[in-house]
Amino acid sequence: MAVTMAEISKLRTMTGAGMMDCKNALVEAENDFEKAVEIIRKKGQAIAAKRSDREASEGCVLAEAKDGFAAIIALKCETDFVAKNADFIALTKSVLDAAMAAKCTSLDEVKALTLDGRVIADLVTDRSGVTGEKMELDYYEFVQGGTTAFYVHPGNKLATVVAFAEEGVEYQVAHDIAMQAAAMNPVSLDRASVPQKVIDTELEIGRDKARQEGKPENMLDKIAQGRLNKFFQESTLLEQTFIKDNKQTVAAYLKANKATATAFKRVTLNQE
Repeated sequence: MAVTMAEISKLRTMTGAGMMDCKNALVEAENDFEKAVEIIRKKGQAIAAKRSDREASEGCVLAEAKDGFAAIIALKCETDFVAKNADFIALTKSVLDAAMAAKCTSLDEVKALTLDGRVIADLVTDRSGVTGEKMELDYYEFVQGGTTAFYVHPGNKLATVVAFAEEGVEYQVAHDIAMQAAAMNPVSLDRASVPQKVIDTELEIGRDKARQEGKPENMLDKIAQGRLNKFFQESTLLEQTFIKDNKQTVAAYLKANKATATAFKRVTLNQE
């Protein structure tokens, strides 16, 4: 049975599959669109299962902020070639838009949403049949506040979101803090929110370094505490030196602009 270009284009619009995949599916299904869609879906599931042991280390990371809610999503794949594909980026954006609209608070919630009549988790699996690569959603993060902001670094491999207590925080101020979190990779908002395990590790590292330097045993704890304070200054967002003005901290910049950062999230696929 002959397959027309109009039918192939219609199926491609419905599924996002390649032209030849659509043509072959229509031929196999004898122009039955429902059967053709199912054929394409099964192909995607087969490819996903076959490549389940592959590492999906590339991908697209996008973020958005609106009405006091901000989120980041990462759609991962195997190669940079697929990650830069316009359709792959568009799918990531569609998933993020759906998550923002629903104000999802977990990755499982995102995967369970429907997009164009399809469950997102299934849609991502199906797209493996289009790309021929393993694909998976990962690293969904969100923040809420009076004001929220986001930053996506060029290349779509790194993004941040930040929340502020106040409503109406000036755009540039909020954007600056989102960029700070992206550039300086803080481990926490402030020293009070640094996990105790991290503090214990830094203290032990400080004592070991001092011991290797030949410092007296009775001075090790004091030296380690001093190095921990330096760690806080370098690795907590509010105590970091502000990247746009090294004469002040982020906390001082925020205070001058009557803004209070309450949370941030950072997602990257880059090696750091």
